[in-house]
Amino acid sequence: MSQDTILIWGAGAIGGTLGAYLTRAGEDALLVDIVEAHVEAMNRDGLLIEGPVETFRQNVRAARPQDVEGKFRRVILAVKAHHTREAVRALKPHLAQDGTILSAQNGLNEIIIAEEIGKERTIGCFVNFGADWLEPGRILFGNRATVAVGEIDDDAPGIAPEYHRLLSIFEPDAILTDNIWGYLWGKLGYGAILFATALTNESMSDNLASKKHFQVFNSLGREVMAVAIARGVQPLGFNGFDPAAFMPNADEEAARRSVAAMEEFNRHTAKTHSGIWRDLAVRKRKTEVDAQIAIIASLGAEAGVATPMIDRLVSLIHDIEDGRREQSWANLDLMLQP
Repeated sequence: MSQDTILIWGAGAIGGTLGAYLTRAGEDALLVDIVEAHVEAMNRDGLLIEGPVETFRQNVRAARPQDVEGKFRRVILAVKAHHTREAVRALKPHLAQDGTILSAQNGLNEIIIAEEIGKERTIGCFVNFGADWLEPGRILFGNRATVAVGEIDDDAPGIAPEYHRLLSIFEPDAILTDNIWGYLWGKLGYGAILFATALTNESMSDNLASKKHFQVFNSLGREVMAVAIARGVQPLGFNGFDPAAFMPNADEEAARRSVAAMEEFNRHTAKTHSGIWRDLAVRKRKTEVDAQIAIIASLGAEAGVATPMIDRLVSLIHDIEDGRREQSWANLDLMLQP
């Protein structure tokens, strides 16, 4: 295996979609996944990408983690946030001396990756396109959306442009940014709101359209933005989410316009429900709530910022994960209680 092969560690919704597009464009990629049936299906039949954006079947190379051999300079990490540290430790033996890892994930996983391999070898990435792993060898690509990439450290050796080139194969409008933390914290604000939509069985857009529950989304957005500002980050907006609308002194009407814009954006995708909802309702497995959302409360506590709505959201998601509560509008009603 050549060091120039792109190693994609995690071939689910995000990694699988990226891998199919890169391979189709002639890039040499190896897709790695722990689900043996998925690996077998990809090697046997190729990877089917389907949906309103584009439908095609692409021959790819796939392997289980234990079957990977060789060293790689470019690694795209696309596992669930709560599996980040174990995944980095598993792939470390395959990281070339000058190798780097790009985090194509949700959350602040760049922090964990940097702890394992160094900030200068960690590339930040923001992805917001809609995709779902449906079954072995089959992924729904629901809609295009913002993709951004950038260095997380001022002393980084300038690897981000190469990853930007790769991501531009998939998303021609991919952004090379010098404020990747701004995008990542913006995504956390949006992500907290999406976690709230998973408390019910309704679509993301139907949740966001509920005027009764606007204050849930408003409060979550404001708590995340308050923590970001306290940490010296200037969050950036995307696809309807406007960080400025959720700043401490922002006019409530601005937040209403942003929630309406997010609702409208999500009306035009085949991915009607979030991946969080799918984890809870379909796959019956733990979500990324601790790695993605609870960390906001921890960072907020360090900065002296209270996050009561974040805390309540995490607790309710845990209740659903553990079978103590079913997904319903009643959960969003609980979020409104004093």
